[in-house]
Formats: sequence, structure tokens, C-alpha cells
Amino acid sequence: MACDSLGRPVRFVIAPGQSHDILAVPALLEGHAPKAVLADRAYDANSLRRHLERIGAEAVIPSTRSRKVAIPHDPVLYKLRNRIERCFNKLKHFRRFATRYDRIAGHYLAFIHLAAIMLWLR
Repeated sequence: MACDSLGRPVRFVIAPGQSHDILAVPALLEGHAPKAVLADRAYDANSLRRHLERIGAEAVIPSTRSRKVAIPHDPVLYKLRNRIERCFNKLKHFRRFATRYDRIAGHYLAFIHLAAIMLWLR
């Protein structure tokens, strides 16, 4: 999921449960031109950093502890990452989102869009 600077949901991609979310990031950012992408340590990969550089976005991702040479990031901008966490929390107030009752991905995605619309209308 991607959110705007106010923490409102903007885009969604449903990834297979057995794959890492980092594989869905290029599809999530396709056709989108963010100035910066804020993510946690799990998204620290050279391939993602190259992709963000290609689309002209700043990667605000702290380096993993296993990196030999740490890549610096903007700690002030990184503090804004909690907005995506708050966005997820707001969506989890919808029981159907949190428990994922829908077995078909299309139905689940449709409900996510409805919940996002309700958040935007607040």
C-alpha cells in the first residue's frame, strides 16, 4: 500500500502471501512519481534502490545491519514513516480488512477500495 503525505491510502497491490512485499513495490509505484519513498529496513535492497533512482525518487530506507557499508538516509524524513503505519491501523478498524474474510483477491481488493474511500471522506 502507498499513502500520501497526510497518511491517506492512495494505491494498493495485493501480493501473494508467500512472497516478500518488496517484489510488489515496482508495480505499486508504476505510473506514480513520488519525491521520496519511506520504508523500513526490510526494504533495503540494491534492486529497489536502483528502481527508485530510475524513477527519480529519494530512497529513505535505513540500511540493514548486515550491510558492510551503511547507506545514509535522512532521519528527519524517516520519522514521517509512521504515517503508513497509522494508515494501516485506520484500515484495520474495518473488521473485514483485518481478518480477511474474502477468499477471492478481487473481492478483498474491492473492499479495501471502499474502506479507503471511507477514510478519504472523513
